[in-house]
Amino acid sequence: MTEQILIREDIGAITRLTLNSPDSLNALSDAMLARLNEEFSALMHDAGQRVVILRGTGKAFCAGHDLKELRTKRQAPDKGARAIRDLFDRCTEVMLMIPRLPQPVIAQVHGIATAAGCQLVASCDLAIAADDTRFGVNGVNIGLFCSTPMVALSRNVSRKHVFEMLTTGRFIYANRAAELGLINKSVHSEALEQETMELAETIASKLGSAVRIGKRAFYEQIEQPIASAYAQTGAVMVENMLEDDTAEGIAAFLEKRDPDWKDTP
Repeated sequence: MTEQILIREDIGAITRLTLNSPDSLNALSDAMLARLNEEFSALMHDAGQRVVILRGTGKAFCAGHDLKELRTKRQAPDKGARAIRDLFDRCTEVMLMIPRLPQPVIAQVHGIATAAGCQLVASCDLAIAADDTRFGVNGVNIGLFCSTPMVALSRNVSRKHVFEMLTTGRFIYANRAAELGLINKSVHSEALEQETMELAETIASKLGSAVRIGKRAFYEQIEQPIASAYAQTGAVMVENMLEDDTAEGIAAFLEKRDPDWKDTP
């Protein structure tokens, strides 16, 4: 029986998705993108799951696209451009699903995260990395500028630092990635799983409806002019305030007791 290329584990209200193609350094192959799309689509409608952790097996989190597949697509007679564009379109679809998921997604990163693998980290809502992890958008080293990865990267890191990474092809380590805002935290490799799970458990313990409403509003407002963003989030605050569980949370705070929420993990 063929081993699964993407493994899903539900640990209470936390879903852990493990990229499981260590021989290809968990490359975003056609098969991997298809499985990610499938699991993200399922999670989109799964109210029982509060947080998603994305991680990889083997030596790397994700080394980006599968260059062997890309070369094969390029050599396809009369279909090279169409096949390559289809791959990048499907990759973009997967990246865009992450902020649209109702659950916060945490990247648990180790080894390397390069090119589209670095894009995957940047697309996640949160990221924790082992301190020896290296991040890069290194396509320029082989003559392929990382144009699609830079979209997510430039929305996390300031433009001059992103442009330096893109044009030099150099790696940065996790401590620098944390300084630049690509990840939340750099931790010792032995503590990576525990630190990630603790963050996931903390988020999963909050009122689920509030986190779902808040995540949606976060991404909707961030691309808007400031006045529109305030109008948008004001409406969201009203929606959130009228939730029964929110009323219970306020009452519990004022009465100095734990809330008795209906929406519990």
